[in-house]
Amino acid sequence: MEFKKACLPGGDIREFEEGASIFEILGCKKDIDEPFIAILDGEEVEDLSKKIHYDVNIKPLRMKDDLGASAYLRTLIFVFVKAVKNLYPDAKVILKNSFSRGLYGEIENIEGISEEKVKSIKEKMNEIIESDLEIEKIKFKKSEAVKIFEDNGMEDKLQGLKYIDLPYISLYKCGEFYDYFYGVMLISTGYLKIYDLFKNGEGFILMSPRKGSNFTLPEFKDSPNLVKIFEETQRVSDIVGVSNIGDLNDKVISKGINDIILVSESLHEKKIGLIADKIFSCKEKIKLVMVAGPSSSGKTTFSKRLSIQLRLLGLKPYIISLEDYSIDRRYIPVDEEGKYNFEAIEAYDIELLNEHIKSLLDGEEVNIPRFDFIKGSRVEEDRKYKMKDNTILIVEGMHALNKVLVESVQRENKFKIYVSALTQLNIDNHNIIEPKDVRRCRRLIKDNKVKGVNPEEVLSIWSNVDKVETESVFPYQEEADAMFNSTVMYEMSILRKYVEPLLESVSKESPSYIEARRLLDIILCFKEAEEKFIPQNSIIKEFIGKSCFED
Repeated sequence: MEFKKACLPGGDIREFEEGASIFEILGCKKDIDEPFIAILDGEEVEDLSKKIHYDVNIKPLRMKDDLGASAYLRTLIFVFVKAVKNLYPDAKVILKNSFSRGLYGEIENIEGISEEKVKSIKEKMNEIIESDLEIEKIKFKKSEAVKIFEDNGMEDKLQGLKYIDLPYISLYKCGEFYDYFYGVMLISTGYLKIYDLFKNGEGFILMSPRKGSNFTLPEFKDSPNLVKIFEETQRVSDIVGVSNIGDLNDKVISKGINDIILVSESLHEKKIGLIADKIFSCKEKIKLVMVAGPSSSGKTTFSKRLSIQLRLLGLKPYIISLEDYSIDRRYIPVDEEGKYNFEAIEAYDIELLNEHIKSLLDGEEVNIPRFDFIKGSRVEEDRKYKMKDNTILIVEGMHALNKVLVESVQRENKFKIYVSALTQLNIDNHNIIEPKDVRRCRRLIKDNKVKGVNPEEVLSIWSNVDKVETESVFPYQEEADAMFNSTVMYEMSILRKYVEPLLESVSKESPSYIEARRLLDIILCFKEAEEKFIPQNSIIKEFIGKSCFED
């Protein structure tokens, strides 16, 4: 009998018999505050059933970790789909969007969803969870996986498998139920003690605890503005005949991407025009247009395109960027880990911004600052401006809807716009792409190109970006007078060429390696598309370059 050693965080060394599972080595229990999955030697994320035959470094991941919380949600989806199939064998579960910190989805082939049906599904889920059923990860030849999907009517999985160039595919199995997921799962159903499921509109909401939530469910808040955005997205999907990545890849291969680009960009132009019309209809009252949204949502290009539409209506828009009011990098606040918190509202000179806007509205001349992100400080330039007749100010930035900005201007004199970046495509019916992953890819490209920031630095600060957005950006979205979704259906097929080498440059020794690999696995699902048909004013161009709005 041969023994090996496992090194855990904090210097804890454990001897184990060769061939023991991670679960056995850790000696943990199946509970929500226990380890869910683990990272081995800083390189591979594995479920706890993985058997170890060598000396190893093990980093357990729990609900407080991004990957741990994601594994919990992924397993909850698996159990939900299994429960539905147990009750309604012909049903098709389709996850649509992340919605108010939950997941919105619909169920086809059950003659409509009702409170009673949702209740019965939840009861079946509880039964599966209480039974603590094993979830096995099984490797199949690709041809065998295809057969399983064909037998179970999983056309969306078959569509995706066409573009997976691997000889073997790992599926998850619980009883007689199989499914395919992009990411590691928990080893049994018994962990899933906390969740909620309820009817919403024509579908359902599935709620899971989030990272750092102290094992509590987030409060669900209905969002009429978001619902409208999702409905618009669905209409575009129906028009171009693309419902998942497999469909999009088919279009790329068949040279049909031009149609998707034209329709997607036409929707953007129409939406921006309608928002401009709405502002113009209130031009006697509106003094300020405030454009906010999370990191890399496309606020800058949106504001410039909006200004063109307003000019067509006879107004004289002037854009002020919150980023030009960033404080000197030496004085940027730091987070709990001692890292610069560039996203915090304290990283901006709000007092100076408010003073300048008040002076402009009072008819005074102001010298607008410009921030140089390479130098990390403001640069002296002659950017004097004084409002003219029919001038309307556009203030754009992550925190533009925050109440501390221009408190002196009454609400009725402001027009608030929230620019989101909601995912328009998922991998398949059960594997969603989080909106923040699209924005993360955008930021990796832009920060590297414009600010000279390396990919590791961008990835390392993202958890803090996420925290700031959750606390200080997302809560203001329902106060907006208009909402704009900046993503386009073809986006990731274009971003791949730019973000793939950045992610591949992250070394195995980097703390950001695991996250880089996760994003790389997503981006590699997309076939690379030609960008020659993309108009120069597209929001995509803000990130990949050659925008007609570049200085």
